Amino acid sequence: MSSGHGADSAPAPNRPHDDDTNRTTSLPRPRRKGGMFSSLRVRNYRLFAAGQVVSNTGTWMQRIAQDWLVLSLTGSSAAVGITTALQFLPMLLLGLYGGVIADRYPKRQLLLMSQAAMGLTGLALAALTLSGHVQVWHVYVTALLLGLVTVVDNPVRQAFVVEMVGQADLRNAVSLNSANFQSARLVGPAVAGVLISAVGSGWAFLLNGLSFAAPIAALLLMRTAELHPAVTAPRGKGQLREGLRHVAERPELIWPIVLVGFIGTFGFNFPIWLTAFVNDVFHADASTYGLLNTLMAAGSLAGALLAARRGSSRFRLLVGAALLFGLLEIAAALAPSFWFFALLLVPIGMCGLTINVTANSGIQLASDPALRGRVMSLFMMVFMGGTPLGAPLVGWITDAYGPRVGFLAGGAVSLLAAAGVGLALTRAVGVRLRVDLRRGHQHVVFVPRRRTTEESAGESAGDSAGNAAGGSPGGSAERVAAPAA
Repeated sequence: MSSGHGADSAPAPNRPHDDDTNRTTSLPRPRRKGGMFSSLRVRNYRLFAAGQVVSNTGTWMQRIAQDWLVLSLTGSSAAVGITTALQFLPMLLLGLYGGVIADRYPKRQLLLMSQAAMGLTGLALAALTLSGHVQVWHVYVTALLLGLVTVVDNPVRQAFVVEMVGQADLRNAVSLNSANFQSARLVGPAVAGVLISAVGSGWAFLLNGLSFAAPIAALLLMRTAELHPAVTAPRGKGQLREGLRHVAERPELIWPIVLVGFIGTFGFNFPIWLTAFVNDVFHADASTYGLLNTLMAAGSLAGALLAARRGSSRFRLLVGAALLFGLLEIAAALAPSFWFFALLLVPIGMCGLTINVTANSGIQLASDPALRGRVMSLFMMVFMGGTPLGAPLVGWITDAYGPRVGFLAGGAVSLLAAAGVGLALTRAVGVRLRVDLRRGHQHVVFVPRRRTTEESAGESAGDSAGNAAGGSPGGSAERVAAPAA
């Protein structure tokens, strides 16, 4: 645990004598007020949520319109992958610097600037499309500019949530943010599909640009006296290294970030897969693409609301959801009919959202508040910034071997990553998975891992050396005893 600013309010790891089951299944958390919608009791958060639902609807409209426009201009799934890659490339290259900015400056002011800039990119693309002058390179440039703004906007917006609601309702607010985003996803793709079919993509871009007026107004109407601002970090050398070291030393931070990195890079390339399935497998149009996105959003919304009811961030839930996510993607890739494929998107959306919320809230609660911006920038960098690496590769596989092979490959990578990280997490905290099929017994449970005589002797020697140096016994164990399974 860092001793930086705000460390006193950060959750401390459990001690070695704590109960092993609790030690490995949930993060310590502040006491919650209770209720699925407890965060909405906070006026500032209500304003924020209202503004975001309008903006998120516009964002989803633009995503659908952008993917379909690129496919219409080029006829290539790889071109859709390039567009997606350009939008997320800045996060991969510059994401950590966005976290440094988030920790240095007041987050509300940063959000006002980033939201205004994102609105302008939508209006620029609308002008090009409605005037009939749009070319694919225009879409590429707009996607890249949007990605540059996202470098700052994402970690700032993630870290600003706790400043609105405080530690007690952080997990609930993160879940409701996801529910907000997925609610907009139910409406946005459907509206975009109708607009594209009726009047073209340009109107979807225009509405998205105008939608950013809502979050800007919400930020201006907030009562700043009711915020819980974190102490801003002064300028100084080594701030990036400090954030990376904080993550690297804590398994409850590094392994969930590794997992979402693999899944974000290879398992979340739905714009590529869904456009390819609609175009090449089912031979349908933009309204069908909107329907598939809506079904996935319905599952994601259900997952978000279920997450809002939970009182803890269980990393064994994170790993389990990731395993199921990979299996469902493989099943969808092999689906024999349109409706079987479409219905599988609902649980895929639910599992994907569960992965996101559990990792996001767990990492925020385990981070030193003074370093939260940098930690969240690393989280978002690997989750979103991995897309420029994965999207062109997945797009090429999809073009070369077909949509089914591309989708199956993404599911297989997600499944293997979940299994590997699950094993690493259990070893990091000294537990193992026990399966007991007897009636009346808990069938799957984590139990302390049996240690060999050599391991015990080594730890005893280490404790003796620590005592001789004036340290406390078990100090190194405490560093990894924070719950991570």
